[in-house]
Amino acid sequence: MKVNVIFDITRTHLLSRLKQSSIAALGVTFGIGTFIVLMSFMTGLNGLLDGLILNRTPHVRIYNEIEPSEVQPIEADEAFSSAWNIIKSVKPKGSEERIHNALPIISTLEKDSRVRGISPQVNASVFYLAGSIELNGVVTGILPLEETRLFNFDEYIVSGSPEALAKNRNGILLGAGVAKKMSLSIGDKIQVSTARGVLVPLKIVGIFQSGLADVDNIQSYVNLSMGQQLLGEGKTYITDINLKLHNIEDAVPMTNEVRRSFDVSAIDIKTANAQFETGTSIRNLITYAVSITLLIVAGFGIYNILNMMIYEKMNDIAILKATGFSGDDVKNIFISQAMLIGLVGGSLGLLLGYSLSVVIDHTPFETEALPTIDTFPVNFDPMFYLGGIIFAMVSTFLAGYLPARKARRIDPVEIIRGQ
Repeated sequence: MKVNVIFDITRTHLLSRLKQSSIAALGVTFGIGTFIVLMSFMTGLNGLLDGLILNRTPHVRIYNEIEPSEVQPIEADEAFSSAWNIIKSVKPKGSEERIHNALPIISTLEKDSRVRGISPQVNASVFYLAGSIELNGVVTGILPLEETRLFNFDEYIVSGSPEALAKNRNGILLGAGVAKKMSLSIGDKIQVSTARGVLVPLKIVGIFQSGLADVDNIQSYVNLSMGQQLLGEGKTYITDINLKLHNIEDAVPMTNEVRRSFDVSAIDIKTANAQFETGTSIRNLITYAVSITLLIVAGFGIYNILNMMIYEKMNDIAILKATGFSGDDVKNIFISQAMLIGLVGGSLGLLLGYSLSVVIDHTPFETEALPTIDTFPVNFDPMFYLGGIIFAMVSTFLAGYLPARKARRIDPVEIIRGQ
């Protein structure tokens, strides 16, 4: 039978039951629309959380773990080799946080084609002094411009800039929690005292806020050279070497290579954020499960409506077969109806999902915990829309296939005799 004839009959059936056809299409529309909104919002939220945590995390962090020696002196003495030695309360001795041969290690890693950039750091425990207020905290010496290039450091600065810190050797980027507790702002002076008694006055050139209160209440940043000066050390004193790679998948093998080659402690980004990545995977799983459930429910709605339509059109089916239409023609008519419902409903669902996503994307969302966020995060990935329309067509085809196969097997003689 010609395709245009089948299409004309399909259109007539759908228009003659416009209310039922519209309800079936609306089921697909709301299913696809909800799928788009859920996927866009949840993946946008996951992207935001990933950005907050993972973008600030180096792909490989090299440091010097302070730990007791694995071989104690008594175990190395042959006189006690056959004895049963019990050693208690072993403490590390003579270890420093500094990475030995840090500059040669940096020089070697800079030549590695997998490395996008390297940012050395110095951490120092300090006391912040301003008037009669005294707070303990941590000052990290950094290369501000490299931190910005590799780890988006500037996104967490709510006042001032990384350039201001880079230009001012005696400058400090103060944590928002510290600044609030000490009633300080840009341009004010603060004194920083170390455990060795070094007291250095610094000028506040910026305020940063990570969104993590535990960090913002103690953490501040100075230039790398100032961090080394606070500890009374020279330019070779480095406590952390943070690596950003071109491909995050190289993090694990490169971490193992660094341990073997330089005899230092190192941790990759996946190990350091294993619990966070597990949480992200669970959130994605829940999102997909809810979205697919909505689409399946919409598919059952289409199945029910088409099934009822076949019962109502038994006479029409009998007449079609009596006038020369084959069983396959009748099946194609009802499958075409389901596909048209899926196409129209799915297209409207994409439009509905996009419209709601735009509304969410422009909805104000202001919180002190996330100072760089103004609106709710939404991910407008085109793959969601492509997946939505494909799922709409597949689900409506499956929903229409069983009723269509049933219509194909209808015997016109039995229908006419039953009248």
